[in-house]
Parts: sequence; C-alpha cells; structure tokens
Amino acid sequence: MDADGSQQNGRPGPHDAGNLNEVAAPPPVYDVSERPVRLNDSLEHQPARRAQINPRDERYEPVGPDDVQSPDEYPQEKHPKPGRMLKFLQTTYIVSYLVLFSMLGTLLRVVIECLTFYPGTPVNTSVLWANVGGSMLMGFLSEDQELFHFESVSSSLPHHVQNAPSQRAAHIKAHKKTVPLYIGLTTGFCGSLTSFSTFMRDVYLALSNNPVVPAGSYDEVSLFASGPASLKSPNGGFSFMSILAVLFTEIGLSLAGLFLGAHLAVGLSPWTPSLAQVWLRKYVDPFSAILAWLSWILVICLVVLLPQDHGATTLWSPNIWRGPFLFSLVFAPIGCVSRFYLSLKLNSRILGFPLGTFTVNIIGTMVFGMAYSIQHATVSTSPLTIGGITGCEVLEGIMDGFCGCLTTVSTWVLELSDLRRRHAYIYGSVSVAVALGFLVVEIGSLQWTRGLATPVCFR
Repeated sequence: MDADGSQQNGRPGPHDAGNLNEVAAPPPVYDVSERPVRLNDSLEHQPARRAQINPRDERYEPVGPDDVQSPDEYPQEKHPKPGRMLKFLQTTYIVSYLVLFSMLGTLLRVVIECLTFYPGTPVNTSVLWANVGGSMLMGFLSEDQELFHFESVSSSLPHHVQNAPSQRAAHIKAHKKTVPLYIGLTTGFCGSLTSFSTFMRDVYLALSNNPVVPAGSYDEVSLFASGPASLKSPNGGFSFMSILAVLFTEIGLSLAGLFLGAHLAVGLSPWTPSLAQVWLRKYVDPFSAILAWLSWILVICLVVLLPQDHGATTLWSPNIWRGPFLFSLVFAPIGCVSRFYLSLKLNSRILGFPLGTFTVNIIGTMVFGMAYSIQHATVSTSPLTIGGITGCEVLEGIMDGFCGCLTTVSTWVLELSDLRRRHAYIYGSVSVAVALGFLVVEIGSLQWTRGLATPVCFR
C-alpha cells in the first residue's frame, strides 16, 4: 500500500476507506474565522490534502487502515502473515458492522415512518424524520474528535506534527476512517437510516398528484394499510407546490440536521468520552461480528418458520408487520454492503461528482420503482404468483430493506455541503432529475395506463 492509503494494485478494498465520502469529507462546520481555510478544504481537495497529511518521509509512518496495530505492535511490522491476518480481521469486522447496523438502521427507519404517519401530521413525507435524524448523526460523527481519539495514535505522531494543532487534528480525524466501528456507524447505520429511494418515491407521488395523506380515526390509519388513509389532492394544480414542498423539506431539513449534528459535536466535545482502543478490538469488535451474523440468520429463520397468518387485518397482525419489518431486515445487509463496495470503487473516479454515491442512489431508485410497480399492478392474487401475499411482502422488503440501504441521504447531503457550490448544485440536481425520470418511466407508465392497485398484502 502507498503512503497515502491507496493500494498499489488499484483495486479498492474495505481497508481503503478514503473513497468513502462519509469518512473522507471535511467536517460540515463553518465559521467566519475559518473562512481562509474552509474555502480550500472542499471535498474536491481531499486527495491533495491527504497527500499533505501523510508525507513520504522516514520520520513518519502514516496511520492508515493497514497500520492499525495494538499498543504493543509497531507500524513498521514487516511480517506478511500478521499483515494478512489483520486485513482479514478488519474486513470481517467492517462487513459485520455493516450487517448489524444496516438492520438496526432499517428497523428504526420503518418504525419512524410508522410513528410519523397519522391524521393531522404536519408533513406527509413519512421518511423525512428518518433522513433528518440520520443526517444529524452523520454530522455529529463527521465533526467529533473525541469518541475515536486513541492515545496510541496521538503518541505515534512525530514531534513536529504534535506541535502543530491543525496537523495533529487532521491526523486524528483521518484515523477515524480506519476504525471499523466508525465505518459501521456512518456507512452502516446513518446510510441505512436514511433512504434516497423512498425520498424520491415521495417526490414522484407529489409530481403525479397522488400523495398518500393520512385521514380518518387514529385506530384505522396505518402506513401499510388501505382505506381512509389514502386521499388524493383535489386537482392537478397542487402538484407543483407539492413537489416543491417535498424537495425543500427533505433536502433543506436534512442539511439542517447535518449542520446541527456537527455543531452538537463541537459544543459537547468537552464532555464527550473517548472509547478505549484495546476494549474495542478485544471485546466489542468480535462480539459485534458474532451478534451481526447470528441476528441476520435469526431474521431469515423467522421469515421462513413463522406461520403465514392471512386472516383479519389489524395494525398488529402478522401480515402487516411481517413484510415491512422482517423481509426488510433480510434484504438490508445486501444493500448496505453493496453500497459500501460500490462507493469504494467509484467515488474517486470523477472530481467534483461522487460517482459511487450517485450510482447507488440511481440503481436503488430504479429497483425501487420496478418493485413498486409490480407490487401495485393489477395481477392475479394467487400465492403462486408475484402478486400473491408473500410476493407482495417480499417486494415491500426489497423496497424498504435493499433499496433503502443501497441508497442514502446522509452521505448525499454531506457531499452537497462539502462540494464547491457549482459542483454541489450540479450533483444534487442531476441526482434528483435522473432518479425522478426513472420513476416517471417505471411507475408513471403503469399509473397513467392501467392505474395503481392497493397491494394485496395491505388490503
């Protein structure tokens, strides 16, 4: 591996986290006194900045993912077997954290959507508060310098770096991206708690003048049930204002949450504890790896073994929560891990345009549109067809689990805040326009010809 953290063979891996913008982007905190520095510290300058942070000289061994050692080891370890073993363990821990936190993020997102879908809700986009919450946590983790401030890292810095506060802070922040738990929290939990594809679904429903507005008594309204919960706008003139409302509330409040989280990290830094590095490596990482895979296997077993009760539908009957929750948890890790590797491979390809995040958001939205169209199409309700109850639940799991975790809003708004203004407007506009265009083709072609039917598993 080169000193700047890139691999010599050109193939990115889990230990080369520099291409993950949620860990590589500069902290989203702006201050007038930092204006001269901030203007030269956008996301486009990260390769040059990392080269300055990790100079190629004999006085300093860069703190990179391959150099993460226990306190009794040295960064210049030359033995090949321990090096390969450390890479294998780190890859295992990172993927395990992604599996675990993707399920937790997906579960919390679906719960938040259910809790915020009620008669009289001030905002009809159910995924809004999940996106805001995930963005706020992303801002906190991006700015925080205390949770992953390991003494072994500080003591390994050369004397001239320790005496320069700005360089010392840059080294400590750069080291966070090598910690599996940090990657799990940002890429796994924040990325899975937020969903770009669900956000684009709400944009399309606003454009097509078909927003889902909760109405009726509280005991009759459910996000996953039909009936009085579905009302249409009175006329097409509301579509324009509705789509503006969705775009401004989703993007604006997510950016506000990002900045709020960053400011909270700065304000709470005197009281934020530091995690023990040895404790993380010896106990938390192995335990989390075991817990992640056992949890995923348990969820798959529950889906297979639970009886398929398709009797009377109530808010808490199995045919209401089995699809949105259990099937979503089954597909969530697949989407999260796919986003992780695609971002590693593609994010650094185009300067000023994070191609990896753009690709996963578009692909996830395309898959979401196809699943949504199939689920709402008027087809046979036989259990042997894709329109059956089980097929409907699988499609719901693909949309909430796979697509929800493959796409992300938290990383997207972090990139928007850290790109140059011109690049940010181009990147954001192209992402929304392309994703919405695919949904118009996929869902609109069905809605405006045969119409959308209520999914059989939510009747």
